[in-house]
Amino acid sequence: MISNDKEKEIKTSRIMELFFRAIKGEALSVRKLADEYNVSPRSITRDINDLKAFLSDHSDILGYAELIYSSSSHCYTLNMESFLTNKELVAISKILIGSRAFNTQELLEIIKKLKTNTTPSDRSRLESLIGKELYTYDEINFDCESIIDNLWKITECIENKSFITIRYHKMDRSVVNRRIMPISILFSEYYYYLIAYNCESEKSDTPVYFRIDRIIGITIHREKYTLTQEQSIDEGLLRRKSHFMWPGPNRKIRFEFSGPSVQAILDRIPTAKIVDRHENIYTLEAEVFGTGIKMYLLSQGAWVKVIGPDEFVQEMKSEIHNMLSLYD
Repeated sequence: MISNDKEKEIKTSRIMELFFRAIKGEALSVRKLADEYNVSPRSITRDINDLKAFLSDHSDILGYAELIYSSSSHCYTLNMESFLTNKELVAISKILIGSRAFNTQELLEIIKKLKTNTTPSDRSRLESLIGKELYTYDEINFDCESIIDNLWKITECIENKSFITIRYHKMDRSVVNRRIMPISILFSEYYYYLIAYNCESEKSDTPVYFRIDRIIGITIHREKYTLTQEQSIDEGLLRRKSHFMWPGPNRKIRFEFSGPSVQAILDRIPTAKIVDRHENIYTLEAEVFGTGIKMYLLSQGAWVKVIGPDEFVQEMKSEIHNMLSLYD
């Protein structure tokens, strides 16, 4: 005969199982659960009532959560405000797919886990909404085995302020080792970037960027680093001022824009401000970091004319001249 303590332990374990099964989106049928656990339907009903009371008593932790009974299916399903709605899940999934930042297996695993945090009815709808995009998903070419593993390992090194040596594929496909101080991680234009200081460079106080998908090995050293005030990086400001994650000088530029949507320029260059307008030509100023801004402005073709500073004007002229020479 089972003791009272043992019976309570079995009941508690059963209720916990029901809770986690409900979180995963399972519809709880009293009759089927009674058969599965070899107890009476009345026992399962009491379990569900206990679970309802638990959800109500702990709303300060769980938020709104309720077991809803369906008279058509004769099942209870969990409704939680912390669940992602279908529209939220679609929005997140579209960003993940459009970023192309993960390999196919990693993307499918992330979306699979996201789906467990929404309602069962929304999950089936999501399959039809993003199924075709997942089928034709094109990941970027990776050198590393796992972007997620690299991201997490580097994040821990940044938190612990550990020196690391990375094995890295350069753009010419040669492989180098670099001993660095990892400072921050940013995402831009399909790629995750590690911002770091190169310990072996003469310009050790100038941050350098490494694409995380090109890091094929990470050695963590016991030695810790300490940043000076000058070496500290404001990620938010860096994101606003950097384009295509190309390092370079910090400067204020001035240019004219005659294209159809100046708002697109303001969205793409967050530091840009309109300082003048003559008919359909806007004059803008922006504070930028790095040489990536040159690539972006060139992509606008004849809609953009750089007018300052003089050295940047010369850089643009030289680049356009080199482009024209390709067609001679």
